[in-house]
Amino acid sequence: MPEVMFAGPDGRLEGRYHHSSESNAPLALILHPHPLHGGTMNNRITYSMYRSFEKLGFSVMRFNFRGVGRSQGRYDGGIGEIADAAAALDWMQMVNPNSSGLWIAGYSFGAFVSMQLLMRRPEISGWISVAPPANSYDFGFLAPCPCGGLMLHGDADELVPEPSVRKLVDKLNTQKGVSIDYRVCPGADHVFASHADTVSAALEDYVGKIIARKALALAAD
Repeated sequence: MPEVMFAGPDGRLEGRYHHSSESNAPLALILHPHPLHGGTMNNRITYSMYRSFEKLGFSVMRFNFRGVGRSQGRYDGGIGEIADAAAALDWMQMVNPNSSGLWIAGYSFGAFVSMQLLMRRPEISGWISVAPPANSYDFGFLAPCPCGGLMLHGDADELVPEPSVRKLVDKLNTQKGVSIDYRVCPGADHVFASHADTVSAALEDYVGKIIARKALALAAD
């Protein structure tokens, strides 16, 4: 897991990057929870998703938003953090010009930022959203949502009540051509204490099936 430093819009940003041995491997970017509430790229769920994408053969990066760890700058209310994530994607695409796909995954605040970036970067082909803060952020910008994805939430989440996320999922699933795989984790709270393995298993199952489906389609051609 080499440490990387790359140029962000408000100074240098710190990340950890795994480069796949496959020249055209797909890319994945992982976004961490809220910077003002202890969120960093070393968060347990963020790290678990990173390792899962690595296991699936992706080139994958997690990084610290501005003002976190060794990343320069100061928290910017979400707007600057979207720009940080865009800079991370730019860096990954520069290093991997022949990548076969691009995924984005976020946890809590990172899930909100990731969905904002999804609307701005049409090359993103898949997404994972864990504990999206649907009760405190307006996700109405997902109109229409560019593609389907996996959404995970705990039924014991004390910060984001599960019904608020289910309402978001139901709304997205009414959009033409969009299918959200929504999985509720029994007993999981917002920090997914002791449920990191559940997140990893769901991610690997969902992404693995899509990769296999695409491989079959290519073979049929």
